[in-house]
Amino acid sequence: MYVKVGCCGFPVSRRKYYEKLKLVELQNTFYNLPTVEWAKKIRSEAPKDFEFTVKAWQVITHPSRSPTWRRLKVKPPGDLSNYGWLKPTRENINAFERTLEISRLLGSKFIIIQTPPRMPHNNESIKWVEEFFEKASVLLRRDEYIGWEPRGEWLNNSNVLGKLMCKYDIIHVVDVFKHRPVCKPDNLLYIRLHGLGGEINYKYKYSDNDLGKLVELIKNERPETSYVLFNNIYMFQDALRFKEILEKIS
Repeated sequence: MYVKVGCCGFPVSRRKYYEKLKLVELQNTFYNLPTVEWAKKIRSEAPKDFEFTVKAWQVITHPSRSPTWRRLKVKPPGDLSNYGWLKPTRENINAFERTLEISRLLGSKFIIIQTPPRMPHNNESIKWVEEFFEKASVLLRRDEYIGWEPRGEWLNNSNVLGKLMCKYDIIHVVDVFKHRPVCKPDNLLYIRLHGLGGEINYKYKYSDNDLGKLVELIKNERPETSYVLFNNIYMFQDALRFKEILEKIS
């Protein structure tokens, strides 16, 4: 069982983080896509064996009326109504290509898409998503993956979700304490942990028992490689404790 452990974003200085962990999922790429120069700088400063994954630019998943757009420093080009909800529009595909450019400069193998809970789930939106993934997947290299963390009604329709994801080799990103993945291309498992006691509880601190259970949940999925990203207030401490547990049983 090969497990990589990290955090969603840098909860401490990058220098300290690099010393303790070998994986991070970048979050700033969601709010404002960074420059090429920034991506090159971050890649060059990190250890060679350090791995980045990238959270996709918000304009792909969230429509322009979303509150998260308030944090955009520069609005994206084109018709703003064509952005969000994984619509297969020229604007969304171009935004995905720009995200992919940054991802490749960082040496990342994963672009993580997180759709909002209110994203509609109907025949029209299912068609949108399928066409989006059809267009986006052909842009990937063999060792690159799209991970999708659906929320809301999408998450409750596992049959539709499984067929769609597996058709285009999309990794189902889940919190394994709450859901099982419906698709694991190349036997890869990608976990994002948002705390227990609700779908999202950032104030939660994982206990040793929780982390022991996490090991068992991963084993039950029998993945070749697992990515475990903590996304709570205590993410750095929890990630280090989980890493220690894995080292003891290896």
